[in-house]
Amino acid sequence: MRRSALLVVCLAVFVDMLGFGIILPLLPYQVQDLGGTGIWVGAILTAYAAAQFVAAPVLGALSDRFGRRPLLLASLAGSAVSLALTGVAESLALLLAARVVAGLCGGAIAVGQAYVVDLSEPDRRTRALGMVGASIGLGFVFGPAIGAGLAGLGFAGVSFVAAGVAAVNLLAGFVFLPRGSAAPGAAPAQDQRRTINPLSGLGSALRRPALRRVLGAIFAVTVAFVGMEATFALLGARRFDLGPRGLGLVFTGVGVVMALVQGGLVGRLSDRFGDRGVAVAGAVMLGAGLVALPIGPQWLVYVALGVVAAGQGLLSTTSAALIASTGGSEHGRSFGVGQSASAAARAIGPLIAGAVYDAGMSLPYLGGAVLCLFAALLLFAVRVSPAERAATVPVEQTPEPEVA
Repeated sequence: MRRSALLVVCLAVFVDMLGFGIILPLLPYQVQDLGGTGIWVGAILTAYAAAQFVAAPVLGALSDRFGRRPLLLASLAGSAVSLALTGVAESLALLLAARVVAGLCGGAIAVGQAYVVDLSEPDRRTRALGMVGASIGLGFVFGPAIGAGLAGLGFAGVSFVAAGVAAVNLLAGFVFLPRGSAAPGAAPAQDQRRTINPLSGLGSALRRPALRRVLGAIFAVTVAFVGMEATFALLGARRFDLGPRGLGLVFTGVGVVMALVQGGLVGRLSDRFGDRGVAVAGAVMLGAGLVALPIGPQWLVYVALGVVAAGQGLLSTTSAALIASTGGSEHGRSFGVGQSASAAARAIGPLIAGAVYDAGMSLPYLGGAVLCLFAALLLFAVRVSPAERAATVPVEQTPEPEVA
């Protein structure tokens, strides 16, 4: 594995997530300042995930066709443009449009995952994907903290700072992202047209039994996890009088635990127990932690949050590794479909959890635990057939020309 190249890709993904995280704490308040109600807040926060649901498989498939580097650079450029548009948005419609642009260009995660799979030997994939996952987690840990610290600049000022960070990231990516590690060689023109169709990509993924189970598990556990994220502020305030500062510390701790698990622990466990075994254990841990959140005393709730974070960290990394093992040689398209499944869950999960919470405080967590059990059963049933295993070996790569 080219360690320096892996670090550059992880840094690009980290900074991309950092830029988005910087504006995240201020976004709901900006919606209110522009006259939006709660439904506008929900629509603008959901717009990113909804657009990403459509775009991620397309960007992943295009990276299979044209190479990882140009598509990752295009995603980074889209992040810079969307953050700048967010800063100049003086109406709810323009703010919504800016978040849609961000979602349409939000392919850095899927392309970055495919990139590190290209750069890694098969027995090192899980460790490499864990580094990408840790980069994402750390971006969301530090981004909101930086955004809160810059709040005195106003929403426009913070957005322009984030856009500047994204622009510097684009420049650094252009200089440092490795060449010659592009996607597999070009497919026939008819196949190329087919692969950039998101519905065709999803249909092709669902025809692979093992990959279908992995995608179903990703959707289920993501609905469970984002349901916890969406309602824990209400639960914490109701049970423990937890305010915004305490909530921020709680979620910072969750992010740190996830990053530590993904960056160090998951690779060792995968080497010993295999990706499937670690993924099943992660789903069980996540479900057990969710059960304890609405019923345990305060000390147990904090322990349960650590278990939830660790389970999610184990699961997100090993499910990505399972996608690489079951998705065929077009890793970009497979990871794009995986990101699409996650985006769909992030779009509908908070809405479902909010409605269920109104019916009963414990219901989102108990329902999430049931989803995690279902995901564990799906993952346990994952078997890679000889034909699928052979299909995951990339065809001969076409390297990009080196710049003198």
